[in-house]
Amino acid sequence: MKTQIYNIKAEKVGDITLPKEVFSNPVSDSLIAQAIRVTLANRRSSFAKTKTRSEVAGTRKKVWAQKGTGNARHGNRTAPIFVGGGSALGPDGNQNYSLGISKTMRRRAIRGLLTKFAESKKILVIDNFSQLESKTKSGVKLITGLKAADEVLSKSRKIGVITTKTITPVKRAFGNLKDINLLSLKSLDIYSLSKQNYLIISQKAVKQFK
Repeated sequence: MKTQIYNIKAEKVGDITLPKEVFSNPVSDSLIAQAIRVTLANRRSSFAKTKTRSEVAGTRKKVWAQKGTGNARHGNRTAPIFVGGGSALGPDGNQNYSLGISKTMRRRAIRGLLTKFAESKKILVIDNFSQLESKTKSGVKLITGLKAADEVLSKSRKIGVITTKTITPVKRAFGNLKDINLLSLKSLDIYSLSKQNYLIISQKAVKQFK
């Protein structure tokens, strides 16, 4: 599968063949959804916590005599049965929401999603990002030029820029642009990838994808 390659002046300089191992794979929407669910679950933190009867404030004095009152026997007011007492079965702040997925399944999910981008013609490649000037106006100029050259890109709201690692000129050029999301090949995850409408990938990253 081929896609277009541009320079930092938004000029088309040719075509590039995307690695078959990454961009021509079976697509399983259920597997992609599962991988996204696992990623979000593993990011979740446990904040909810209730106090037990040993943690709430209150007197530990026995409520009433053990016998002779006609009431049920009780120890003190911190018992869960009383208003203001501790919680019996509430969250303790140590809830574990993490889920697991194998490396093979995670890899298949990412490759399947990348295949969807490729089949929808929602990928283009930049030959050399390191030549980009470290200014926001340079990033705006490049994106504007690419949108003028690619109709699908012009209709895309969220654009992911994928490089092999964090590149200072790229970070400074696109960092302040609202709809541009910088993604690194080393830390690429299925959730961040799924949020994008279009992908702009560096030529070096394409070669290292597999």
